Amino acid sequence: MRPTSSKTTSLAGPTLAKIAVEAARVILPLWRTGLAVHTKTDRSPVTEADRLAEVLILERLSQAFPNVPVISEEDASEFGTPEAIASRFFLVDPLDGTKAFVRGDPNFTVNIALIEDGRPVAGAVAAPPTGEVWYTQQGEALKRGFDEQGGLLVHVRPWPGEPAALALISHTMSSDTLDALKRDYGFERSQPLDSSIKLCRIAEGAADIYPRHGPTMEWDIAAGHAVLEAAGGRLTTLDGRPFDYGKAGDGFRNGWFVARGA
Repeated sequence: MRPTSSKTTSLAGPTLAKIAVEAARVILPLWRTGLAVHTKTDRSPVTEADRLAEVLILERLSQAFPNVPVISEEDASEFGTPEAIASRFFLVDPLDGTKAFVRGDPNFTVNIALIEDGRPVAGAVAAPPTGEVWYTQQGEALKRGFDEQGGLLVHVRPWPGEPAALALISHTMSSDTLDALKRDYGFERSQPLDSSIKLCRIAEGAADIYPRHGPTMEWDIAAGHAVLEAAGGRLTTLDGRPFDYGKAGDGFRNGWFVARGA
């Protein structure tokens, strides 16, 4: 378990879960309704669901954690990211997996993470279509349904023998890239999934590894990273170094990483 560093940190996870669920309830009625899809400057899609969820999350965070700055995807896309950030701040992706949302697929999430000194110390990930929310609480990882009051502890599983290890991968991964990753990381089975739900499935022991050799942003993975670490897993650079957040000089862009269970 990760020790908590402050009262804010120890109490943050359940509060973030509550906010993420509230945002998920805003998003869900808009799923599969044919919302207009707009293209951002980075050519990624955005819908009214993304924007409405972000407005709600930013308002709730300002009420619950006044004076803690927030880096949020849609705000960053429209206005840019700051040149510097405080040692404690929030990372928010109000609708991670917008492409899946637009396709009508169920693998999209709401991500909220608290960062302290470059590390994700608390987080919550809500999945609107399934009504699941994963979150941290006092150094542990829990999961509950949207309408449930208390969560159940989740934990990563040992690297399996039989059946073989399961990797979660991007939908757009080529067969040649997948074959190379199988050789590099020693897994045999794979399943394509969108969004940070990949990290949560590893955290709850339903999968084993997620190698990401491609671009992501900090808000895409920070909340899932917090949950995964609290569940006994790890997310590192490809050479095993700690994965840091708050890279303002890089526009909060991530390098390649690998997430693992036990």
